Amino acid sequence: MKGRGWGSSRGDGPVMDDDLTLPELARQVGEPPERLWEWRSLRLIGSEGSEAFGPEDVQRVRLVQLLLRRGITLATIAGVNEDEALLARYVTLAFPEAVGPAYSLDAAAARLGLDLETLRRFCQASTLSEHGELLYEADLRALTAIKTALDVGFPEEALVQLARVYVDALGRVAEAEARLSHFYVHDRMKVQGMSGRQLVDAERASGDRVLPFIEPMVLYFHRKGWARALREDALMHVQERAGLREGVKVPGELRAAIVFVDLAGFTSLADAMGDHMAAQVLERFSQIVRDAVSRWEGHVVKQIGDAFMLVFHEPRSAVACALEIEQQTAREPQFPAVRSGVHCGQVLYREGDYLGTSVNVVARLAAEAARHQLLVTAAVRKEAGGLPDVEFVPLGMRRLRGLADEVEVFEVVSGAKAQATSRLVDPVCGMELSAGEAAARLSLEGEERVFCSQQCLQRFVSAPERYAAKAGRSRPARSDGPDEGTGGL
Repeated sequence: MKGRGWGSSRGDGPVMDDDLTLPELARQVGEPPERLWEWRSLRLIGSEGSEAFGPEDVQRVRLVQLLLRRGITLATIAGVNEDEALLARYVTLAFPEAVGPAYSLDAAAARLGLDLETLRRFCQASTLSEHGELLYEADLRALTAIKTALDVGFPEEALVQLARVYVDALGRVAEAEARLSHFYVHDRMKVQGMSGRQLVDAERASGDRVLPFIEPMVLYFHRKGWARALREDALMHVQERAGLREGVKVPGELRAAIVFVDLAGFTSLADAMGDHMAAQVLERFSQIVRDAVSRWEGHVVKQIGDAFMLVFHEPRSAVACALEIEQQTAREPQFPAVRSGVHCGQVLYREGDYLGTSVNVVARLAAEAARHQLLVTAAVRKEAGGLPDVEFVPLGMRRLRGLADEVEVFEVVSGAKAQATSRLVDPVCGMELSAGEAAARLSLEGEERVFCSQQCLQRFVSAPERYAAKAGRSRPARSDGPDEGTGGL
Protein backbone atom coordinates (compact mmCIF):
# COMPACT_ATOMS: atom_id res chain seq x y z
CA MET A 1 0.00 0.00 0.00
CA LYS A 2 2.88 2.35 0.61
CA GLY A 3 3.54 4.97 -2.00
CA ARG A 4 0.34 4.55 -4.05
CA GLY A 5 -1.53 7.58 -2.71
CA TRP A 6 -5.17 7.79 -3.79
CA GLY A 7 -6.37 4.38 -4.87
CA SER A 8 -8.29 3.83 -8.06
CA SER A 9 -9.93 0.58 -6.97
CA ARG A 10 -13.70 0.35 -6.55
CA GLY A 11 -15.90 -1.89 -4.40
CA ASP A 12 -14.77 -2.22 -0.80
CA GLY A 13 -11.14 -1.20 -1.30
CA PRO A 14 -9.54 1.95 0.14
CA VAL A 15 -9.70 5.21 -1.77
CA MET A 16 -6.63 6.59 0.00
CA ASP A 17 -3.52 4.68 1.00
CA ASP A 18 -1.01 5.39 3.72
CA ASP A 19 1.25 7.71 1.66
CA LEU A 20 0.03 10.94 0.07
CA THR A 21 1.58 13.37 -2.37
CA LEU A 22 1.19 17.10 -1.76
CA PRO A 23 -1.66 17.47 -4.32
CA GLU A 24 -3.46 14.47 -2.78
CA LEU A 25 -3.20 15.92 0.72
CA ALA A 26 -4.45 19.27 -0.60
CA ARG A 27 -7.49 17.55 -2.17
CA GLN A 28 -8.44 15.88 1.09
CA VAL A 29 -8.03 18.81 3.48
CA GLY A 30 -9.21 21.58 1.15
CA GLU A 31 -6.06 23.71 1.30
CA PRO A 32 -4.01 25.02 -1.66
CA PRO A 33 -0.77 23.03 -2.19
CA GLU A 34 1.33 26.18 -1.83
CA ARG A 35 -0.14 26.84 1.64
CA LEU A 36 0.57 23.27 2.72
CA TRP A 37 4.12 23.65 1.42
CA GLU A 38 4.51 26.69 3.67
CA TRP A 39 3.25 24.64 6.64
CA ARG A 40 5.74 21.94 5.75
CA SER A 41 8.56 24.48 5.73
CA LEU A 42 7.52 25.45 9.25
CA ARG A 43 7.69 21.74 10.22
CA LEU A 44 4.00 21.61 11.03
CA ILE A 45 3.40 18.70 8.66
CA GLY A 46 5.51 16.12 6.86
CA SER A 47 8.68 14.44 8.04
CA GLU A 48 12.40 14.84 7.45
CA GLY A 49 13.81 12.98 4.46
CA SER A 50 10.47 12.25 2.76
CA GLU A 51 8.36 14.19 0.31
CA ALA A 52 5.31 12.05 1.04
CA PHE A 53 2.68 12.73 3.66
CA GLY A 54 0.87 10.25 5.87
CA PRO A 55 -2.67 10.01 7.29
CA GLU A 56 -1.34 11.58 10.48
CA ASP A 57 -0.63 14.74 8.47
CA VAL A 58 -4.32 14.98 7.65
CA GLN A 59 -5.00 15.22 11.39
CA ARG A 60 -2.18 17.74 11.86
CA VAL A 61 -3.67 19.90 9.12
CA ARG A 62 -7.12 19.76 10.69
CA LEU A 63 -5.72 20.98 14.01
CA VAL A 64 -3.82 23.83 12.31
CA GLN A 65 -7.01 24.79 10.45
CA LEU A 66 -8.94 24.89 13.74
CA LEU A 67 -6.30 27.09 15.40
CA LEU A 68 -6.28 29.49 12.46
CA ARG A 69 -10.09 29.73 12.52
CA ARG A 70 -9.90 30.62 16.21
CA GLY A 71 -7.63 33.58 15.48
CA ILE A 72 -4.20 32.07 16.26
CA THR A 73 -1.49 33.22 13.87
CA LEU A 74 0.58 30.72 11.91
CA ALA A 75 3.74 32.07 13.50
CA THR A 76 2.35 31.43 16.99
CA ILE A 77 1.32 27.90 16.03
CA ALA A 78 4.80 27.18 14.66
CA GLY A 79 6.43 28.60 17.80
CA VAL A 80 4.32 26.53 20.19
CA ASN A 81 4.88 23.45 18.05
CA GLU A 82 8.64 24.01 18.12
CA ASP A 83 8.67 24.45 21.89
CA GLU A 84 6.11 21.85 22.91
CA ALA A 85 5.83 19.39 19.99
CA LEU A 86 2.13 20.33 19.97
CA LEU A 87 1.04 18.60 16.76
CA ALA A 88 2.95 15.37 17.31
CA ARG A 89 1.60 15.13 20.85
CA TYR A 90 -1.96 15.74 19.62
CA VAL A 91 -1.74 12.97 17.00
CA THR A 92 -0.16 10.54 19.47
CA LEU A 93 -2.83 11.10 22.12
CA ALA A 94 -5.85 11.41 19.83
CA PHE A 95 -4.94 8.57 17.49
CA PRO A 96 -2.99 5.96 19.47
CA GLU A 97 -3.55 3.46 16.67
CA ALA A 98 -2.27 3.96 13.13
CA VAL A 99 -4.87 5.95 11.20
CA GLY A 100 -4.47 3.67 8.16
CA PRO A 101 -6.11 3.90 4.76
CA ALA A 102 -9.30 5.85 4.13
CA TYR A 103 -12.53 4.68 2.51
CA SER A 104 -15.28 6.60 0.76
CA LEU A 105 -18.82 6.07 2.04
CA ASP A 106 -19.51 3.94 -1.04
CA ALA A 107 -16.49 1.72 -0.37
CA ALA A 108 -17.27 1.52 3.36
CA ALA A 109 -20.90 0.60 2.70
CA ALA A 110 -19.81 -2.16 0.32
CA ARG A 111 -17.28 -3.52 2.79
CA LEU A 112 -19.76 -3.48 5.68
CA GLY A 113 -22.72 -4.74 3.67
CA LEU A 114 -24.79 -1.68 4.61
CA ASP A 115 -27.13 0.38 2.50
CA LEU A 116 -25.40 3.65 1.58
CA GLU A 117 -28.18 5.89 2.91
CA THR A 118 -28.30 3.92 6.17
CA LEU A 119 -24.55 4.36 6.56
CA ARG A 120 -24.85 8.07 5.85
CA ARG A 121 -27.52 8.48 8.54
CA PHE A 122 -25.34 6.74 11.12
CA CYS A 123 -22.34 8.85 10.14
CA GLN A 124 -24.39 12.03 10.60
CA ALA A 125 -25.81 10.86 13.95
CA SER A 126 -22.38 9.87 15.32
CA THR A 127 -20.34 12.71 13.72
CA LEU A 128 -18.28 10.16 11.80
CA SER A 129 -18.83 12.38 8.77
CA GLU A 130 -17.19 15.42 10.41
CA HIS A 131 -14.12 14.95 8.19
CA GLY A 132 -16.03 14.75 4.93
CA GLU A 133 -16.88 11.62 3.02
CA LEU A 134 -13.97 9.49 4.26
CA LEU A 135 -13.91 6.79 6.92
CA TYR A 136 -10.94 4.99 8.47
CA GLU A 137 -10.39 1.49 9.83
CA ALA A 138 -11.39 2.46 13.37
CA ASP A 139 -14.64 3.92 12.01
CA LEU A 140 -15.40 0.71 10.14
CA ARG A 141 -14.80 -1.39 13.25
CA ALA A 142 -17.36 0.68 15.16
CA LEU A 143 -19.84 0.53 12.31
CA THR A 144 -19.51 -3.25 12.22
CA ALA A 145 -21.29 -3.28 15.60
CA ILE A 146 -24.11 -1.22 14.07
CA LYS A 147 -24.41 -3.69 11.17
CA THR A 148 -24.55 -6.62 13.60
CA ALA A 149 -27.28 -4.93 15.68
CA LEU A 150 -29.34 -4.29 12.53
CA ASP A 151 -28.92 -7.91 11.50
CA VAL A 152 -30.29 -9.23 14.79
CA GLY A 153 -33.38 -7.04 14.61
CA PHE A 154 -32.66 -3.66 16.21
CA PRO A 155 -34.51 -0.99 14.22
CA GLU A 156 -32.49 1.77 12.64
CA GLU A 157 -34.41 4.43 14.60
CA ALA A 158 -33.28 2.97 17.94
CA LEU A 159 -29.66 2.61 16.84
CA VAL A 160 -29.50 6.19 15.57
CA GLN A 161 -30.75 7.37 18.98
CA LEU A 162 -28.12 5.21 20.68
CA ALA A 163 -25.37 6.63 18.48
CA ARG A 164 -26.37 10.17 19.45
CA VAL A 165 -26.39 9.26 23.14
CA TYR A 166 -22.90 7.77 22.83
CA VAL A 167 -21.61 10.89 21.07
CA ASP A 168 -23.12 13.30 23.60
CA ALA A 169 -22.34 11.35 26.77
CA LEU A 170 -18.84 10.13 25.91
CA GLY A 171 -17.99 13.43 24.26
CA ARG A 172 -18.76 15.09 27.56
CA VAL A 173 -16.57 12.52 29.34
CA ALA A 174 -13.67 13.19 26.98
CA GLU A 175 -14.08 16.96 27.27
CA ALA A 176 -13.99 16.70 31.07
CA GLU A 177 -10.84 14.56 30.92
CA ALA A 178 -9.04 17.05 28.70
CA ARG A 179 -10.20 20.24 30.43
CA LEU A 180 -9.69 19.03 33.98
CA SER A 181 -6.23 17.79 33.06
CA HIS A 182 -5.40 21.21 31.65
CA PHE A 183 -6.89 23.16 34.59
CA TYR A 184 -5.56 21.00 37.42
CA VAL A 185 -2.33 19.55 36.02
CA HIS A 186 -1.02 21.77 33.24
CA ASP A 187 -1.93 25.08 34.92
CA ARG A 188 -0.51 24.02 38.28
CA MET A 189 2.74 22.94 36.65
CA LYS A 190 2.99 26.36 35.04
CA VAL A 191 2.44 28.02 38.41
CA GLN A 192 5.36 25.95 39.70
CA GLY A 193 7.55 27.57 37.04
CA MET A 194 7.62 24.88 34.36
CA SER A 195 7.57 25.88 30.69
CA GLY A 196 8.61 24.67 27.24
CA ARG A 197 10.01 21.16 26.98
CA GLN A 198 10.15 20.75 30.75
CA LEU A 199 6.40 21.34 30.95
CA VAL A 200 5.74 19.00 28.00
CA ASP A 201 7.86 16.24 29.53
CA ALA A 202 6.18 16.59 32.93
CA GLU A 203 2.71 16.49 31.35
CA ARG A 204 3.68 13.48 29.24
CA ALA A 205 4.97 11.63 32.31
CA SER A 206 1.73 12.38 34.13
CA GLY A 207 -0.37 11.33 31.16
CA ASP A 208 1.60 8.14 30.60
CA ARG A 209 0.69 7.03 34.11
CA VAL A 210 -3.01 7.94 33.88
CA LEU A 211 -4.00 7.18 30.28
CA PRO A 212 -3.84 3.37 30.57
CA PHE A 213 -6.54 3.53 33.25
CA ILE A 214 -9.02 5.86 31.49
CA GLU A 215 -10.70 3.40 29.15
CA PRO A 216 -10.92 0.64 31.81
CA MET A 217 -12.50 3.19 34.17
CA VAL A 218 -15.04 4.27 31.53
CA LEU A 219 -15.85 0.61 30.92
CA TYR A 220 -16.22 0.04 34.68
CA PHE A 221 -18.74 2.86 35.08
CA HIS A 222 -20.58 1.71 31.98
CA ARG A 223 -20.92 -1.74 33.51
CA LYS A 224 -22.21 -0.23 36.75
CA GLY A 225 -24.77 1.77 34.81
CA TRP A 226 -25.62 -1.27 32.69
CA ALA A 227 -26.36 -3.34 35.82
CA ARG A 228 -28.69 -0.64 37.10
CA ALA A 229 -30.39 -0.28 33.71
CA LEU A 230 -30.95 -4.03 33.57
CA ARG A 231 -32.60 -3.96 37.00
CA GLU A 232 -35.00 -1.28 35.76
CA ASP A 233 -35.62 -3.29 32.60
CA ALA A 234 -36.37 -6.40 34.69
CA LEU A 235 -38.92 -4.32 36.60
CA MET A 236 -40.65 -3.38 33.34
CA HIS A 237 -40.79 -7.05 32.29
CA VAL A 238 -42.37 -8.07 35.60
CA GLN A 239 -44.86 -5.18 35.43
CA GLU A 240 -45.96 -6.32 31.99
CA ARG A 241 -46.47 -9.91 33.17
CA ALA A 242 -48.41 -8.67 36.21
CA GLY A 243 -50.62 -6.43 34.12
CA LEU A 244 -49.27 -3.30 35.82
CA ARG A 245 -47.91 -1.78 32.62
CA GLU A 246 -50.19 -1.16 29.70
CA GLY A 247 -49.17 -1.86 26.15
CA VAL A 248 -47.67 1.15 24.42
CA LYS A 249 -48.64 2.49 21.02
CA VAL A 250 -45.45 4.51 20.53
CA PRO A 251 -41.93 3.12 21.10
CA GLY A 252 -40.34 4.71 24.16
CA GLU A 253 -43.60 5.61 25.89
CA LEU A 254 -43.71 4.95 29.63
CA ARG A 255 -45.12 6.32 32.86
CA ALA A 256 -42.75 8.14 35.19
CA ALA A 257 -42.57 10.73 37.94
CA ILE A 258 -40.51 13.79 37.00
CA VAL A 259 -38.92 16.28 39.41
CA PHE A 260 -37.51 19.68 38.53
CA VAL A 261 -35.49 21.33 41.30
CA ASP A 262 -33.33 24.45 41.34
CA LEU A 263 -31.97 27.17 43.61
CA ALA A 264 -34.19 30.22 44.03
CA GLY A 265 -32.35 33.43 43.18
CA PHE A 266 -29.20 31.70 41.90
CA THR A 267 -28.70 34.38 39.24
CA SER A 268 -28.68 37.09 41.91
CA LEU A 269 -26.27 35.07 44.02
CA ALA A 270 -23.82 34.65 41.14
CA ASP A 271 -24.06 38.35 40.32
CA ALA A 272 -23.43 39.41 43.91
CA MET A 273 -20.88 36.81 44.99
CA GLY A 274 -19.08 36.05 41.73
CA ASP A 275 -18.75 32.92 39.64
CA HIS A 276 -16.26 31.20 41.96
CA MET A 277 -18.54 31.41 44.99
CA ALA A 278 -21.53 30.40 42.86
CA ALA A 279 -19.62 27.36 41.63
CA GLN A 280 -18.88 26.31 45.22
CA VAL A 281 -22.55 26.59 46.14
CA LEU A 282 -23.51 24.64 43.03
CA GLU A 283 -20.99 21.91 43.80
CA ARG A 284 -22.50 21.38 47.24
CA PHE A 285 -26.04 21.50 45.84
CA SER A 286 -25.13 18.93 43.20
CA GLN A 287 -23.82 16.56 45.86
CA ILE A 288 -26.97 16.95 47.96
CA VAL A 289 -29.20 16.27 44.94
CA ARG A 290 -27.23 13.23 43.78
CA ASP A 291 -27.08 11.71 47.26
CA ALA A 292 -30.85 12.08 47.70
CA VAL A 293 -31.61 10.73 44.22
CA SER A 294 -29.46 7.67 44.88
CA ARG A 295 -31.21 6.95 48.19
CA TRP A 296 -34.65 7.18 46.58
CA GLU A 297 -33.67 5.10 43.53
CA GLY A 298 -34.10 7.90 41.05
CA HIS A 299 -31.98 9.05 38.17
CA VAL A 300 -30.44 12.43 37.26
CA VAL A 301 -31.54 13.02 33.67
CA LYS A 302 -29.62 16.26 33.24
CA GLN A 303 -28.29 19.36 34.94
CA ILE A 304 -28.26 22.82 33.40
CA GLY A 305 -26.69 25.38 35.71
CA ASP A 306 -28.44 25.14 39.07
CA ALA A 307 -31.44 23.21 37.72
CA PHE A 308 -31.82 19.42 37.82
CA MET A 309 -34.29 17.19 36.04
CA LEU A 310 -34.82 13.92 37.92
CA VAL A 311 -36.89 10.86 37.04
CA PHE A 312 -38.41 8.21 39.33
CA HIS A 313 -40.36 5.03 38.86
CA GLU A 314 -43.25 6.31 41.01
CA PRO A 315 -44.44 9.59 42.61
CA ARG A 316 -43.97 8.62 46.26
CA SER A 317 -40.17 8.34 45.86
CA ALA A 318 -40.10 11.52 43.79
CA VAL A 319 -41.84 13.55 46.50
CA ALA A 320 -39.73 12.02 49.26
CA CYS A 321 -36.55 12.85 47.34
CA ALA A 322 -37.64 16.45 46.72
CA LEU A 323 -38.42 16.86 50.40
CA GLU A 324 -35.04 15.44 51.41
CA ILE A 325 -33.27 17.88 49.07
CA GLU A 326 -35.25 20.73 50.63
CA GLN A 327 -34.45 19.60 54.16
CA GLN A 328 -30.76 19.03 53.49
CA THR A 329 -30.24 22.41 51.84
CA ALA A 330 -32.19 24.14 54.61
CA ARG A 331 -29.65 22.77 57.11
CA GLU A 332 -26.70 24.13 55.17
CA PRO A 333 -25.11 27.27 56.65
CA GLN A 334 -25.38 30.28 54.34
CA PHE A 335 -27.14 28.56 51.49
CA PRO A 336 -29.84 29.58 48.97
CA ALA A 337 -33.37 28.27 49.17
CA VAL A 338 -34.59 25.45 46.96
CA ARG A 339 -37.82 25.26 44.98
CA SER A 340 -39.19 22.27 43.10
CA GLY A 341 -42.08 20.68 41.28
CA VAL A 342 -43.25 17.09 40.77
CA HIS A 343 -45.64 15.60 38.23
CA CYS A 344 -46.30 12.05 37.03
CA GLY A 345 -47.72 10.82 33.76
CA GLN A 346 -46.87 9.46 30.34
CA VAL A 347 -43.53 10.54 28.88
CA LEU A 348 -41.51 9.64 25.79
CA TYR A 349 -37.95 8.34 26.15
CA ARG A 350 -35.75 9.72 23.40
CA GLU A 351 -31.94 9.80 23.18
CA GLY A 352 -31.42 9.42 26.93
CA ASP A 353 -33.94 12.17 27.73
CA TYR A 354 -37.63 12.40 28.57
CA LEU A 355 -40.07 14.64 26.75
CA GLY A 356 -43.78 15.29 26.35
CA THR A 357 -46.58 17.21 28.01
CA SER A 358 -45.87 15.74 31.45
CA VAL A 359 -42.34 17.14 31.35
CA ASN A 360 -43.66 20.55 30.27
CA VAL A 361 -46.12 20.55 33.18
CA VAL A 362 -43.48 19.87 35.83
CA ALA A 363 -41.10 22.44 34.32
CA ARG A 364 -43.78 25.13 34.58
CA LEU A 365 -44.76 23.93 38.04
CA ALA A 366 -41.20 24.34 39.32
CA ALA A 367 -41.04 27.82 37.78
CA GLU A 368 -44.24 28.67 39.68
CA ALA A 369 -42.80 27.59 43.03
CA ALA A 370 -41.46 30.08 45.55
CA ARG A 371 -38.57 29.69 47.98
CA HIS A 372 -38.78 26.41 49.94
CA GLN A 373 -41.91 25.47 48.01
CA LEU A 374 -42.58 22.01 46.59
CA LEU A 375 -45.54 22.05 44.22
CA VAL A 376 -47.19 18.90 42.88
CA THR A 377 -50.16 18.05 40.68
CA ALA A 378 -53.32 16.19 41.60
CA ALA A 379 -51.94 13.03 39.97
CA VAL A 380 -48.98 13.09 42.37
CA ARG A 381 -51.22 13.88 45.35
CA LYS A 382 -53.34 10.85 44.52
CA GLU A 383 -50.44 8.39 44.25
CA ALA A 384 -48.01 9.75 46.87
CA GLY A 385 -50.25 9.83 49.90
CA GLY A 386 -49.20 8.24 53.16
CA LEU A 387 -45.76 9.82 53.49
CA PRO A 388 -45.13 10.44 57.20
CA ASP A 389 -45.32 14.00 58.52
CA VAL A 390 -46.36 15.31 55.10
CA GLU A 391 -49.41 17.38 54.19
CA PHE A 392 -50.72 18.22 50.71
CA VAL A 393 -52.17 21.72 50.88
CA PRO A 394 -54.57 22.54 48.01
CA LEU A 395 -53.72 25.76 46.17
CA GLY A 396 -56.54 25.54 43.64
CA MET A 397 -56.40 25.65 39.87
CA ARG A 398 -53.42 27.43 38.33
CA ARG A 399 -52.84 28.51 34.75
CA LEU A 400 -49.22 27.66 34.04
CA ARG A 401 -47.36 29.50 31.32
CA GLY A 402 -47.51 27.78 27.94
CA LEU A 403 -50.24 25.28 28.94
CA ALA A 404 -53.76 25.57 27.56
CA ASP A 405 -55.58 23.97 30.49
CA GLU A 406 -55.44 24.94 34.15
CA VAL A 407 -53.67 22.55 36.51
CA GLU A 408 -54.78 21.66 40.03
CA VAL A 409 -51.82 22.39 42.29
CA PHE A 410 -50.91 21.26 45.80
CA GLU A 411 -48.09 22.41 48.05
CA VAL A 412 -46.28 19.63 49.91
CA VAL A 413 -45.58 20.74 53.47
CA SER A 414 -43.48 18.77 55.94
CA GLY A 415 -42.68 19.41 59.59
CA ALA A 416 -39.19 20.60 58.65
CA LYS A 417 -40.41 23.54 56.59
CA ALA A 418 -41.14 25.80 59.58
CA GLN A 419 -37.47 25.74 60.54
CA ALA A 420 -36.35 26.62 57.02
CA THR A 421 -38.75 29.54 56.55
CA SER A 422 -37.65 31.12 59.84
CA ARG A 423 -34.15 31.82 58.55
CA LEU A 424 -33.03 35.30 57.57
CA VAL A 425 -32.39 36.20 53.93
CA ASP A 426 -29.58 38.38 52.62
CA PRO A 427 -31.51 40.81 50.38
CA VAL A 428 -28.62 41.11 47.91
CA CYS A 429 -27.54 37.55 47.11
CA GLY A 430 -30.50 35.63 48.51
CA MET A 431 -28.31 33.54 50.83
CA GLU A 432 -30.20 32.28 53.87
CA LEU A 433 -28.66 32.76 57.31
CA SER A 434 -29.37 31.77 60.86
CA ALA A 435 -29.22 34.51 63.48
CA GLY A 436 -25.57 33.82 64.31
CA GLU A 437 -24.31 33.63 60.72
CA ALA A 438 -24.77 37.25 59.70
CA ALA A 439 -21.50 38.98 58.79
CA ALA A 440 -23.13 42.42 58.84
CA ARG A 441 -26.40 44.04 59.91
CA LEU A 442 -28.14 47.23 58.93
CA SER A 443 -31.22 48.90 60.38
CA LEU A 444 -33.25 50.82 57.80
CA GLU A 445 -36.62 52.42 58.45
CA GLY A 446 -37.03 50.39 61.61
CA GLU A 447 -36.34 47.05 59.92
CA GLU A 448 -33.11 45.12 60.34
CA ARG A 449 -31.34 43.62 57.34
CA VAL A 450 -28.69 40.92 57.60
CA PHE A 451 -25.89 40.20 55.13
CA CYS A 452 -23.64 37.23 54.54
CA SER A 453 -20.64 39.46 53.74
CA GLN A 454 -19.41 43.06 53.76
CA GLN A 455 -19.58 42.96 49.97
CA CYS A 456 -23.33 42.38 50.03
CA LEU A 457 -23.74 45.14 52.64
CA GLN A 458 -21.87 47.59 50.38
CA ARG A 459 -24.02 46.64 47.41
CA PHE A 460 -27.17 47.22 49.43
CA VAL A 461 -26.01 50.59 50.75
CA SER A 462 -25.15 51.75 47.24
CA ALA A 463 -28.65 50.96 45.91
CA PRO A 464 -31.08 50.10 48.76
CA GLU A 465 -34.15 50.64 46.58
CA ARG A 466 -33.01 47.79 44.34
CA TYR A 467 -32.93 45.24 47.17
CA ALA A 468 -35.42 46.52 49.73
CA ALA A 469 -38.23 44.27 48.54
CA LYS A 470 -36.08 41.18 49.02
CA ALA A 471 -35.21 41.79 52.64
CA GLY A 472 -36.64 39.87 55.58
CA ARG A 473 -37.24 36.29 56.53
CA SER A 474 -37.43 33.38 54.17
CA ARG A 475 -41.10 33.03 53.31
CA PRO A 476 -43.19 31.80 50.41
CA ALA A 477 -43.55 34.40 47.70
CA ARG A 478 -44.39 34.07 44.05
CA SER A 479 -41.42 33.80 41.72
CA ASP A 480 -40.49 37.12 40.20
CA GLY A 481 -39.15 35.77 36.93
CA PRO A 482 -35.83 34.68 35.57
CA ASP A 483 -33.84 36.02 38.53
CA GLU A 484 -35.46 33.36 40.71
CA GLY A 485 -33.78 30.51 38.86
CA THR A 486 -33.77 28.74 35.55
CA GLY A 487 -37.41 27.74 35.64
CA GLY A 488 -36.86 24.60 33.58
CA LEU A 489 -34.40 22.66 31.50
